[in-house]
Amino acid sequence: MRSSPQPGWIRLVAARGLGARTLDKAGIERERWPELYRDSRAELLRSGLPATAVDSLLEPEPERMACIEAWLAVDGHNLIAIDDAYYPPLLRRIPDPPPVLFVNGKPETLLQPQLAIVGSRNATAVGQSIAAEFATALVRAGLSIASGLALGIDGAAHRGALEAGGATVAVIGTGPDRIYPARHRDLAHQIVDNGAVISSLIPGTGVRPGHFPARNRIISGISAGVLVVEAGLRSGSLITARMAGEQGREVFAVPGSIRNPLARGCHQLLRQGARLVERADEIVAELAPLVGELAGEIHALLGPDDDGPTTGSDDAETAAVLTAMGHEPCAVDELIACTGLDAARISALLLELELDGRVTDLGGGRFCRIR
Repeated sequence: MRSSPQPGWIRLVAARGLGARTLDKAGIERERWPELYRDSRAELLRSGLPATAVDSLLEPEPERMACIEAWLAVDGHNLIAIDDAYYPPLLRRIPDPPPVLFVNGKPETLLQPQLAIVGSRNATAVGQSIAAEFATALVRAGLSIASGLALGIDGAAHRGALEAGGATVAVIGTGPDRIYPARHRDLAHQIVDNGAVISSLIPGTGVRPGHFPARNRIISGISAGVLVVEAGLRSGSLITARMAGEQGREVFAVPGSIRNPLARGCHQLLRQGARLVERADEIVAELAPLVGELAGEIHALLGPDDDGPTTGSDDAETAAVLTAMGHEPCAVDELIACTGLDAARISALLLELELDGRVTDLGGGRFCRIR
């Protein structure tokens, strides 16, 4: 059972106008963020914070505080701050990461390596089938799927991950208590049971167009790469892809017919340098080094004696090994080089995977995936 979040984080997220950009611009170290409400008004103003934001922090609106506290009182609802071991490690690397995330579901899912699949809300049946097929294959390769719970490609990607028995993360552009579109409420419940629905917005926040670019930035921020399947030239998915590129993440696109207007956004991305993919294993091979680096970072963050989410750490390391292995015979030395894990840890993971029936020992220090 997770401990309650520091009251300072609740005060911070309830305040208006105190995002990471404002705090960083004022030169306030992240370690001090949850303690800022203890400072005097004069001290906060001297740091360069806007007066309205300072007043909102020191005199929080009762309605906003009550909304947050009521949501957090429900079992399975979590507030994950940027200093929390469950905070997505790749999201922490981007400029101006959200100070907190509201997480409904399994927080450990946020530590698993994510591949974002996004695309048109008005996707064709073929496009949705492709998104689901990629999601299924990527889950079986050890990745989790991130998307935005929208109609079309997003929904197909989430369902593909769930049907494969994998985990998926839905990043929403409303408060965590509001599901949009409403017809995806049942899907959201399934995701909560097998992953997480997350938001950077406080409970009670409704649908506003200006919130979705920030949602897209989190989708790309938590992911090792972004796959775009069917997108028009004005699709919000292209914003997600652009943000992924700015964050140093890989961008992949599925090509389509020149007669399909929903292929034009993908073709534009390909002209701009996105990688053309036709199979999931092409993505897996490209992401193996970053997934391995991520596994090592989580292992170092938690440490062997840490009381935090060790299951998430193990999941990330297992995923890194499976991703590096692909579906061809692979030597232990190759796995060490790709994942950054030491020989002892690789050997332990391979033994666990072999006992679990997921890999087979071919002899001579070579292993191959079974599923």
